[in-house]
Amino acid sequence: MNSLKLILFKPKYFSVTWVFASLNILIGTWVLYIPYVKEKLELNDSEIGFALFCLALGILVFLPLVPYIIKKIGLGKYTIIGVTLFAIAFIGPLVAVNYISLCLSLFIVGIFSGSTDVAMNTLVSEIEKQDDNNFMSAAHGFFSLGGVIGAMLGSILMTFFILPVYHMMIIASCVIAINLWLSKHYIKIKESNTSEEKKTFQLSAFKPLLVIAFLAFVIMISEGAIEHWSTLYLLEVVEISQKNLAGLGFILFSTTMTLGRFFGDGISKKTGSIGIILLGCLLASIGYLGVLFNEFIVTVFGFGLIGLGLSVIVPELFRIAGKTHGVSASTSISFVSGVGFMGFLIGPVALGFVSDVYSLKMSFLVLFVLTVSALITSLFKLKKTVIRV
Repeated sequence: MNSLKLILFKPKYFSVTWVFASLNILIGTWVLYIPYVKEKLELNDSEIGFALFCLALGILVFLPLVPYIIKKIGLGKYTIIGVTLFAIAFIGPLVAVNYISLCLSLFIVGIFSGSTDVAMNTLVSEIEKQDDNNFMSAAHGFFSLGGVIGAMLGSILMTFFILPVYHMMIIASCVIAINLWLSKHYIKIKESNTSEEKKTFQLSAFKPLLVIAFLAFVIMISEGAIEHWSTLYLLEVVEISQKNLAGLGFILFSTTMTLGRFFGDGISKKTGSIGIILLGCLLASIGYLGVLFNEFIVTVFGFGLIGLGLSVIVPELFRIAGKTHGVSASTSISFVSGVGFMGFLIGPVALGFVSDVYSLKMSFLVLFVLTVSALITSLFKLKKTVIRV
């Protein structure tokens, strides 16, 4: 809980972690309106999936430029620029008048979501190095908290708006205003010189990161998929009759993920990195079995157990990545974060195609299999990786 105290009582720590929360407040608001966009534009699941792929494509195109832009503009400066442009960009999908404009608007969202994600994780890494304090897990807890805020507040507010775009405009305006006010605490922070990083690119130095990046990719597939499809799963697979209850799965998922990450730093000290990752994968696998049970209460609690299991894995992977020999912490974390966030965005796309060909339930069965594969990989490969880093 020491990291949470730092965040709550020191403005510099809170200002950075609020960027994490802001991203998911916007995403949490957006996911509530995916069924609306689907119905408005008369799209099927695979078309929605491809539209979300355009979001991932925005990251793919722009991600190689992010380190250069951060170096040129400054780490703190680009963090506030990124979250501001991300908030503005998310208005686009809700005003899309056809499928092409939807895909284009999500592509633009992808550009700023990926770059802001890399910037904010690198910013946390720099502050951790400067102050010799760990708060990566708790910072990711605020990302999850943002999803809870976005979904819960959105579920209440959406009944007051005739058009969803008005809702998103208000949320985006609040996000921008608060972040501009808080950015004074980190805007001057720059990325430290990577003197420990070899001047010539050494692939061997990145080899330990491949296993870590793979795990981040697989785990964040689940995070992205549940954010975008849990509402439709309860409506179409579990077939609940009350639409206002469709967001409960995502709300409980985000709530347990938030709690898990707030306590993750302390648990990690007791169990070690491998222990906490294995425990997380096991809990998430059991949670998926609950979701696949297709009974409302069991499914909702299954989503909650998945959130608790996944909560500690990605922050712990970042912590391991930051210790990689021959690669600076900011570079290694940016690499793992970028690969992982790609999974966060590709997950919804893949589920859309699988759902369209087979069923939405089959999509979640695929997520279960992927989580089990992460458990097996952690059990047999991660120990060697941790030793090497």
